[in-house]
Amino acid sequence: MPPVEPLQDKAVAAVPVLTADEALAEASRLAAEFATGAGVRDRERILPRDQLAQLAASGLLAITVPAEFGGADLPFSVVAEVIRRISVADPNIGQIPHSHFVYVNQLRIQGSKAQQALLFGEVLAGKWFGNAQSEIGTKHIREYRTTLSEVGDHWHLNGTKFYCTGALFADWIPVLTHLGVDGPMHVAWVSRLAKGVEIIDDWDAVGQRTTASGTVKFTEVEVTQEWITNYSDTFTGPTTYGSYAQLMHSAIDVGIARAAIEEASKFVTTKSRPYPDSVAIYGIDRAAQDPLIVQAFGEMELAVRGTEALLAEAGRAVDAATLHLTEEAASEATLAVAAARASSTQVSVEVTTRLFEVAGTRAALTAENLDRHWRNARVHTLHDPAAWKVQHLGRWAVEGLQPPRHGQL
Repeated sequence: MPPVEPLQDKAVAAVPVLTADEALAEASRLAAEFATGAGVRDRERILPRDQLAQLAASGLLAITVPAEFGGADLPFSVVAEVIRRISVADPNIGQIPHSHFVYVNQLRIQGSKAQQALLFGEVLAGKWFGNAQSEIGTKHIREYRTTLSEVGDHWHLNGTKFYCTGALFADWIPVLTHLGVDGPMHVAWVSRLAKGVEIIDDWDAVGQRTTASGTVKFTEVEVTQEWITNYSDTFTGPTTYGSYAQLMHSAIDVGIARAAIEEASKFVTTKSRPYPDSVAIYGIDRAAQDPLIVQAFGEMELAVRGTEALLAEAGRAVDAATLHLTEEAASEATLAVAAARASSTQVSVEVTTRLFEVAGTRAALTAENLDRHWRNARVHTLHDPAAWKVQHLGRWAVEGLQPPRHGQL
């Protein structure tokens, strides 16, 4: 496989610094463009290279850079809404920058001023971050084998990562790794073009097919101290690190659900035939007039509106806790996001399934590709088990137990 070239070269101009209104307007504009061809990209597994270049140039990836470094410093709720709007058009494109925003936040929390100045400057120049976090074959998802080993005045990074969404297109790959054998977790910031970095496009799933969430191998990659930030201390005190990451995941699910109901509506009003009994009993001539179909759409709309409202509420809770970080505020943000994530998981899978119920047999044709909504929902909602969100909500409701601190909640 030939090497994958980065989206941007080193001469890229500074991206726009957007206000909240401008960011949302730009997300809507890009979403309208990204929707065109989304089905074809899914069917033929065409990676959204051109679309991601547009996203990088738009300034949307820089909206959380702190104001002191020249960024817009927009609230996390705005990021979630940007991702939701893009995910309605194509949730693959909605998911790819998720890790970018997570690691911009990690840099805010744990980076030194010098590290922040350099890497935030890269983001403002149109560069972006991928991720190399999860590994296959470990005991659980928060167990890692990748290690930075000290060699003289620098470190060597060795390990293999999977589910590396965004790494295929990124300029920088933040790598979650032990500092020393079994040492505390740190992040190594590695150029995707560094010697010893091998990026493999081997993601092959039934849904979210074009996120390119494949494998990255690191073999004796040289890393100096200035490119290493602490990770283990992220959860030693109250934090919105995990709730913010999960907020964006919920936004992707909510976008998928909204896309499914919109496409189902379009299909029913333009392609579906009425059932003979509805014609005989109610005298209708269009499937969209069938009271059973109308009822089903009403139920789906109710569910989608509910999960959209929970997403918005969760965004406000994360914003509030980030501004005034206390144990109580952080826990409230975590619980609010857990509710949104549990709801968006259930609703996105349910609505993308009922799409076929209201649209009828023709909707199952491969040529229509309506199944991509269910496939996308089913795959993305596996990211973190919703049952554990409900479990922690129940523990709080029954006994007032605070939720744990980690990146999956």
